[in-house]
Amino acid sequence: MTTVRFEAAHDAASPSAVVVFVGDGRQLSAGAQSVEAATGGQLGKAMKAAGFTGKKGKLLEILAPSGLAANRVLLAGIGDATKADARLFEDLGGDVAAKLQTLEPEVVADFSGIADLAVGTDVAAAHFAHGLELRNWRLDTYRTKLKEEQKPKLKSVLLIGAPSAAKALSDRLQKVAAGVAFAKELITEPGNVIYPESFVERCRKVVEPLGVTVTVLDEKDLARLGAGSMLGVGQGSAKPPRLLAMEWNGTGSPDTVPLALVGKGVTFDTGGISLKPGPGMEDMKWDMGGAGAVAGIMVALAGRKAKARVVGVCGLVENMPDGNAQRPGDIVTSMSGQTIEVLNTDAEGRLVLNDCMTWTQRTYKPKVMLDFATLTGAIIIALAHHHAGVFTNTDGLWGKLDAAGKAVNDLVWRQPLSEVGGHYDQLIDSTIADMKNLGPREGGSITAAQFLQRYVDEGVEWAHIDIAGAVWRPKGAPLHDKGATGFGVRLIDKFVADHFES
Repeated sequence: MTTVRFEAAHDAASPSAVVVFVGDGRQLSAGAQSVEAATGGQLGKAMKAAGFTGKKGKLLEILAPSGLAANRVLLAGIGDATKADARLFEDLGGDVAAKLQTLEPEVVADFSGIADLAVGTDVAAAHFAHGLELRNWRLDTYRTKLKEEQKPKLKSVLLIGAPSAAKALSDRLQKVAAGVAFAKELITEPGNVIYPESFVERCRKVVEPLGVTVTVLDEKDLARLGAGSMLGVGQGSAKPPRLLAMEWNGTGSPDTVPLALVGKGVTFDTGGISLKPGPGMEDMKWDMGGAGAVAGIMVALAGRKAKARVVGVCGLVENMPDGNAQRPGDIVTSMSGQTIEVLNTDAEGRLVLNDCMTWTQRTYKPKVMLDFATLTGAIIIALAHHHAGVFTNTDGLWGKLDAAGKAVNDLVWRQPLSEVGGHYDQLIDSTIADMKNLGPREGGSITAAQFLQRYVDEGVEWAHIDIAGAVWRPKGAPLHDKGATGFGVRLIDKFVADHFES
């Protein structure tokens, strides 16, 4: 984790990277004015030479500035100050981390004299540090031959001139960042390291010290409960399946009805007998991204002691094609008693989720249930990597998720869904069982959601969040490098804060 510190002023004799802020028209903040004076006008000269005007989101670097001990000064453009919000400062923090991760051990960001922002200076400073911390995450466990200049060096951020309220907000955001980092870690690890049993143990070591209650069901427990759908997916693997439940109750009352989160945790997906093409199959280590998001959410909520009761359930299997693997055409009976004709063993995530959803509803009786899954390639075709798709049976729940997503930039987009028996739903009717696990080529993400909806109890507000495009991205962005994004953790942290905490 990146250390976040607060001081009234910076020791000018300390070598580091200094960040100061510039508005439209090259309007210098008080901190920037101080640097301008100390350097004998270097900021103004550099801005003119580079054509830098303080445009929102732009950075200008000045190396070895005279008059300062700093190794470099970064000018961060905030554009129109009255529109400079928390997201802008997060993105600036992330961009600074990306630029300096292998160059400097500390960033000093001077918020002195920044006025008339869209948010308070305390919010701006805390979110700058949050963005820097989110972007500064790397997994270097297996990189044994890094050159010195490739190794990460950035360890801390020092915030100057930030109001005292910034520390409390920053502390809270650090707990959320820890959840995002844990999700990224689980999703990035290879399939020979993270599999159902090891996923459980890694989560247990992290969440139990935070006060989270852990329940684990093994394959015998699942068989006794009739989880034929989930067990069918895992029967071709030497790694036995697990159902992991993590419960956090910060309400002080055992009678509080919990928010239920369910995550798809296919720790590696070959497609089974319906084998995927070889090129790109290595990416299927992140097919447990839904379970990773749920685990990260639990770390964030428990870490910040959220005053809510939330249960996170992860269905953990490995989908492999051995001699005992499930065959296309097999029929399985789910925990709910409904039967499924398995037309394609690569449409396996819904077969895992449905039993987990049934168990969750029977065990916890939630009024609201959300599931997270890297469920379909079709959602990537529809939304690329910029939004997750949301399918829900409740307009109000969609509105809450949409608002939370926009607030933290975990963006979601609503997709169509029929009632059970409706036109989309009929596409998964089977001629030999209650349903089939695959619809036609068209509308693949929709028919997957229709399948899951058949396992939602009456009266439960439910949303299926297909994160296949959002959980892993081929290009970096201000708050993450290419690879795992930790999508969903900040979304649900905000959702819980807005609607489930007193």
